[in-house]
Amino acid sequence: MHDAFIHDVVIAGAGPVGLFLACELRLAGIAVVVLERTADPHAPLKQLPFGMRGLSLPTIDAFHRRGLLQALTTQRPSTEEAPPHWKLQPRAAGGHFAGIQFHRDRIDDSRWPWRLPGPVEPPLTTDMQHIETVLAARAEALGVQLMRGVDVDGVAQSDDAVTISAAGRTLRARWLVACDGGRSTVRKAAGFTFAGTEPEFTGYSADLTIAEPNPLTPGRHYTAAGMYTYQRPGIVAMADFDGGACHRMREITREHVQSVLRRVSGTDVSVTALQLAATWTDRAFQAEAYRKGRVLLAGDAAHVHSPLGGQGLNLGLGDAMNLGWKLAATIRGDAPPGLLDSYHAERHPLGAQVLDWSRAQVAVMRPGPGSRALAAILAELIDTRDGAAYVAERVWGVSLRYALGATHPLAGRSAPEFSFNDGSRLGEHLRSGRGVLVDFSATAALREIAGQHHRLDYLAADAADMLGLAALLVRPDGIVAWAGADAGDLPELGQAAGRWFSRKR
Repeated sequence: MHDAFIHDVVIAGAGPVGLFLACELRLAGIAVVVLERTADPHAPLKQLPFGMRGLSLPTIDAFHRRGLLQALTTQRPSTEEAPPHWKLQPRAAGGHFAGIQFHRDRIDDSRWPWRLPGPVEPPLTTDMQHIETVLAARAEALGVQLMRGVDVDGVAQSDDAVTISAAGRTLRARWLVACDGGRSTVRKAAGFTFAGTEPEFTGYSADLTIAEPNPLTPGRHYTAAGMYTYQRPGIVAMADFDGGACHRMREITREHVQSVLRRVSGTDVSVTALQLAATWTDRAFQAEAYRKGRVLLAGDAAHVHSPLGGQGLNLGLGDAMNLGWKLAATIRGDAPPGLLDSYHAERHPLGAQVLDWSRAQVAVMRPGPGSRALAAILAELIDTRDGAAYVAERVWGVSLRYALGATHPLAGRSAPEFSFNDGSRLGEHLRSGRGVLVDFSATAALREIAGQHHRLDYLAADAADMLGLAALLVRPDGIVAWAGADAGDLPELGQAAGRWFSRKR
């Protein structure tokens, strides 16, 4: 079967990254087909407790800027009936580094002078199932074509198109984006180089029935053999430092899980039933390039690492937010030179940082007196105001900044969530997927600059706190491309507008 129609974009993978990217492209008027290998989007591992995810500030901002935050926070799964161990502490936890908690009451947010409070503050927790449900509903409303039970098995590209073989079908597209996970078929078929470090441990997530009396103590524990966390009545996570030998290499039986749990915990615990189990590792690999011809990578297809600290989902959704408007402008033909190349230039270094953040946590978790001594020192540092703020910056994504070459310290960062005097917020003005030139000075020349560029809106505004700014240029993904205390600095503003938005003919 051959489809005569050439699609604008085919996306492989209908996880959160693929769905979010599809929504971004459709918002910009691009025809999108999403292929998903699994027929049923529901799975126990996507639901609580195993599917729990903490959303970073860039992710919260992205959902807010596309009008999805209310749907995400409404009727989201509750953890009150079976709260994780960190919710049972007397101090409010903000996250962790290698299991070392940082607490909200220690964070010195004066280190973040260019940030204003948003509609929801981190940490925001939900689960994968809910995120996918919200995004799938939005994709359907926008007219995304979603084909489930269709697995990509071949990719070939020419100068002007990509041919995709999938479940007996042949589709042709101008672009193909792989969002099909760490074992990406598309990445392999398209010949991307994927390099990194091999795993040190096999991680386990399991729902068990444990005989009484139960010798396990709730919480996170480091032992001579690894690490485990326990949540009553039978939710267990473990890291067994076996070099990743058991991940996808053997059947995960009750007997096997019991053996590993006994070794890691140092107890004689008896597992009487195994309801659910999954394995994972700290393998940390990244594609050397995020684009090869007309094939692009995003999410786990571009980078894989351990789930420690919950960075993977947020990193992938950031890929989608960054790529969507750039690819759309390229397809429409109104992209300035080099716009699509900036996707790799901006996201690849950030991915490398997250992989190193993951590797550093593994180093602290290793069994042995050296790692335990290092963890004790880090715990003391993280419990200081500067230490907690630093870790929060990394875990929450506050420190995200692209090297855009502009002089103002706000350039390259996520735009502050200004509350305007008309009752609106900045995020609401980004829901169309267009850029915004915010003018606090009501300068006619700024309105003229905005009118000269494709998909750039002009907003004359007033706010209670303008952070000393006269104006700022915000890209469609919410990143500040230019900011200035003097609206008369028109040459630099004009250069920034021309870099991200092509001029109208």
